Amino acid sequence: MTIGAVILAAGSGSRWEGPDHKLVHPFRGKPLVSWSLEAPLEADFDEFIVITGSANLTSLIPEKYTEVHNPDWELGQASSLKSAVNYAESMNHESLVIGLGDTPFVNSESWNQVLQQPGKLVCASYEGKRRPPFKIHKDFWQELPTTGDQGARNVLNSTTLPVVEVSCGGWPDDIDTVEDLKKWN
Repeated sequence: MTIGAVILAAGSGSRWEGPDHKLVHPFRGKPLVSWSLEAPLEADFDEFIVITGSANLTSLIPEKYTEVHNPDWELGQASSLKSAVNYAESMNHESLVIGLGDTPFVNSESWNQVLQQPGKLVCASYEGKRRPPFKIHKDFWQELPTTGDQGARNVLNSTTLPVVEVSCGGWPDDIDTVEDLKKWN
């Protein structure tokens, strides 16, 4: 079974009011997105994928990654999930572990725990709250939204799908605003 790690990093960061795109903004000595891109690299994935769109991140993407540009990024996060699934299908991946580009405190251990946990739907749990990264097998890709500015929340919070939670360290908060950044910097 092949599994790809996916970082969703295509959005515009509409709540960010800083001078540049939030993903390229410095955070603790490096661009914010770098924290998210580095975290999965210590786990045993078959491929590392980053979905880009609004911001040019090419110079920040580690060599091990495949950059997949989402031309429809303005349509919302669902379009990035769709780009990830389309790419995964073209590469015959059986599962994806998906995380976000603006979550600097989701650590390598969380990625590895989700990857290693048996199950077709596995979600990191932080103090009882389901958050990315999450593993989704191709049998459930059709459950992901294909339109709108919503991610996989409907899958993660489902009471009818067989979601396995794995308790993780780190912290799942994302950086959406300049105030968020100041709080954690």
